[in-house]
Amino acid sequence: MAGDMMTSQPAGAEEARSAAGHRHAPSEHVPSQHGAHHHIFLGENHGEHARRTLWVVLLTAGMMGVEIVAGLMTGSMALLADGFHMATHAGALGLAAGAYIYASRHAEDPRFSFGTGKVGDLMAFASALLLGLVALGLAVESTMRLFEPAEVAFTDAAIVAAVGLGVNLLSALLLSGGHHHHHHGHTRAHIHAHAHEEAHGHHKQAMAEDHNLRSAYFHVLADALTSILAIVALLAGRYLGWAWCDPLMGIVGGVVIARWSWQLMRDASSVLLDVTDADVASQVRRAVEGPGDARIVDLHVWRVGPQARAAIVSVRGSGLSADVIRSRLAGIGHVAHLTVECQ
Repeated sequence: MAGDMMTSQPAGAEEARSAAGHRHAPSEHVPSQHGAHHHIFLGENHGEHARRTLWVVLLTAGMMGVEIVAGLMTGSMALLADGFHMATHAGALGLAAGAYIYASRHAEDPRFSFGTGKVGDLMAFASALLLGLVALGLAVESTMRLFEPAEVAFTDAAIVAAVGLGVNLLSALLLSGGHHHHHHGHTRAHIHAHAHEEAHGHHKQAMAEDHNLRSAYFHVLADALTSILAIVALLAGRYLGWAWCDPLMGIVGGVVIARWSWQLMRDASSVLLDVTDADVASQVRRAVEGPGDARIVDLHVWRVGPQARAAIVSVRGSGLSADVIRSRLAGIGHVAHLTVECQ
């Protein structure tokens, strides 16, 4: 990885010589015609994730519209309630898609010192808050119905839940990057299976690092969970007479969704607050101090994009230069923006 190196000589005669180096990942460091650096730290699957999210927004919004219109035409409160419930998820998914678009359009905007790689994390945090409110509302409403049972149109509600579940499963498949298997003989099938497993693992890793995609996925899962629990409760109410099962399943769903919301909020906030990436920091420390001729006196490693980390490394040792330190850190792929100071 190439970058520019700035070397400075302190004025004091007794002060040690210092040198600073600055490095960008090749794909992210593109000098402009004026010599300035571009800081583009979007995820490597940014465009694909944006397209998948947009498809899910269209599916969710379409289902929402069908339910609301059908509810108004038939007078079914079950259809109307589920339609407006889906509207909250459609709104959150729309925000996730908007975050991808905004990050792409402003990726080279000089106002953002480290690019727009964190826009998705900001939107994921907001989406997690919304998901938490949905969980709270679901739990409160279900608790009230547990003590004040309401009449439920089991057949209509079950149909709505089944159709909604189908849409949610299709949306989850889109977001998870699912694809079909094909078999072409033993050898080719083995190679294909290995490639498939590797690609699937890579996509799972990309989803884990892209909190914006995770927020969209959690909203889809939350809707699917409520549909599954609703189907179970409605069947129990219809055939066993367990009317209490419907609000009880609502409470269970609220608790599970609240847990997902907390996990997403915790992970997104750690990125927004520049929490140190301990794993990458330990790799940097081992690479620099491994030969035994250098000691890190100050180290900062934080995330600036789904697969990108920035690092500021201050090193003390005799005969060291920024080029030497950069060469030791060249193998750490996650470090896309590196600043080195040698004292």
